[in-house]
Amino acid sequence: MLTTEKKKYTVQDYMMLEEGAPFQLIHHDLIMSPSPTIQHQNVIVKLLQAFLIYMNQTNNNGLLLCAPMDVKLDDGNVYQPDLLFVSEERKPALVKERIEGAPDLVIEILSPSNAYYDLKSKKDIYEKYGVKEYIIVDPIQENAEIHFIENGVYVLKQKANKTQLLNSVLLPGLVFDLAKIFA
Repeated sequence: MLTTEKKKYTVQDYMMLEEGAPFQLIHHDLIMSPSPTIQHQNVIVKLLQAFLIYMNQTNNNGLLLCAPMDVKLDDGNVYQPDLLFVSEERKPALVKERIEGAPDLVIEILSPSNAYYDLKSKKDIYEKYGVKEYIIVDPIQENAEIHFIENGVYVLKQKANKTQLLNSVLLPGLVFDLAKIFA
């Protein structure tokens, strides 16, 4: 019986894809997902609004971006987090044509097509490369959780439901009112 070895894709393969192609490079695999749902997009807009209000009120000059934006973590992992934040101090080191390295904060919004990757594969790689704060938002269950890196591993700092406030550990004063986010 003949077996064929599965191709391992690299950043070079990924970069040859057509711009806007719905892929991420996860553990050397090209993972395709459908476009986000309206619910997913609505949540991202509300998170973005809250984040921008915080940045304006605090005169924070970090970089806030939303998907699609490539984040290259290594030769086998290029992700497109829903939202990402790079502090002003780290912008010169990380911001190139894409983000080269771990952002300070990443927000992923779960959907049926991506939940496995966001909760396991991507979370493990974000932890490995030192994304300081990883926020996972579940619009179906209407809850969110914050994982913060301590001694190289993620520690669950807060889990909040739709009636609660979610408070960033990394950026004191950045608060997401989940009742508004999920409205």
